[in-house]
Amino acid sequence: MAKGNWKKFPHADKAYTYEAAALKKNWERLHRGDRESFPDNEQVQQAWRLYHQGEFQAACELGLSLGLPGYAVANKAATIYATYLEDNEKKKLALFEEAAARGEEQMAKMPKYPNAYYFHALALGRYSQGISVAKALAQGLGTKVRDALTQALRLNPDHADAHIALGAFHAEVISKVGAMVGGLTYGAKKDAAVEHYEKALKLNPDSAIARIEYANGLVMLFGESKMKQAEKLYREAASCKPVDAMEHLDVALAKSELEE
Repeated sequence: MAKGNWKKFPHADKAYTYEAAALKKNWERLHRGDRESFPDNEQVQQAWRLYHQGEFQAACELGLSLGLPGYAVANKAATIYATYLEDNEKKKLALFEEAAARGEEQMAKMPKYPNAYYFHALALGRYSQGISVAKALAQGLGTKVRDALTQALRLNPDHADAHIALGAFHAEVISKVGAMVGGLTYGAKKDAAVEHYEKALKLNPDSAIARIEYANGLVMLFGESKMKQAEKLYREAASCKPVDAMEHLDVALAKSELEE
């Protein structure tokens, strides 16, 4: 794991602490996006508690200490932390790379587990954005992201977060290489992007990140003509009620974008 201390989540809130039975009671809402099943292993439960309250480094370290059963929480903690809180570009990319590699190992060893593919794709997608989408496409990373997300959805068609990520894949590819090359080379289509975003919102109507990514995708795909709809989605995202640290960071992002 990338060395050094991780930054603290700056918005600690007792509301994000799901002690004892509270974790299971709130699990469906907390995991409506990634469709993770409630774990039997108590240490894995504890790692998820740490994750939801914003103790990302502790969640990642505990998850890693548990081997494959802890990879999902470790990978999500590392990826969310790197996306929102890590300023050092080199360290950020290292965290994404390591999470993507662990996801690849999990895909090979747990081929029927949707989140092996999803968290691999999430980390690899963020890594791709970090090095530039054009460079990532040239390295063949775009195809890997697309294939992993497609498999996650094959295993669980109601995986809201995988729909968001696949919508973003279509939008980013078309934005970088154009609709014709994007369609012929990567199977990227504008209407497919919109369908995935809409499906994600239907599956997870309280999601701020679904709205943020949908808004970004609309601007990438349609420019000024969809600006009003994008702004409306951002306003909706900013007024979502977060139930954990990640959602707090999503909502804060929407608010900061509206202020600019």
